[in-house]
Amino acid sequence: MTTIRGVANAAASGGNGAKKPSVNLDDVSKTIIELLQHDGRKSYASIAQEVGLSEAAVRQRVQRLLDADVMQIVAVTDPLQVGFQRQAMVGLRVSGDMTSVADALTEMEEVSYVVTTAGSFDVLAEVVCENDAHLLELLTSRIRPLPGVTATETFVYLKLNKQLYNWGTR
Repeated sequence: MTTIRGVANAAASGGNGAKKPSVNLDDVSKTIIELLQHDGRKSYASIAQEVGLSEAAVRQRVQRLLDADVMQIVAVTDPLQVGFQRQAMVGLRVSGDMTSVADALTEMEEVSYVVTTAGSFDVLAEVVCENDAHLLELLTSRIRPLPGVTATETFVYLKLNKQLYNWGTR
């Protein structure tokens, strides 16, 4: 399944602080995003017909949206189908600088999602592991020892009930 994962800005997508080109999200751009969220493999020609632009103009708009980190076009897999038997959300409590912990987590291959939060956890990280032994190694050898981590709580996924990326542009 191919889909679009939209992000608000470069900072939200883990950008390195480099200035991204600005993009005007007019109604046509929003429609293009929504069409691609529904079908990430939709042709530029088909999109062009629906929005009333040329195929070349659609291609340029899509490229600008990608370059500005407004969206990504990615293949979203079912982890179970590709050999990853354990998914979990890890809540971390951090003393001191939360940014350094969040940055360290983003560098870990098993970590697919990191957010800094307000609430009982300072950082949440979604992890995808091969099995329970892999999850245990990740937690005990690499996440818990991070400087500033004072506590973790792991929420093991029993079943993924819903995972969509088609929330549109509202």
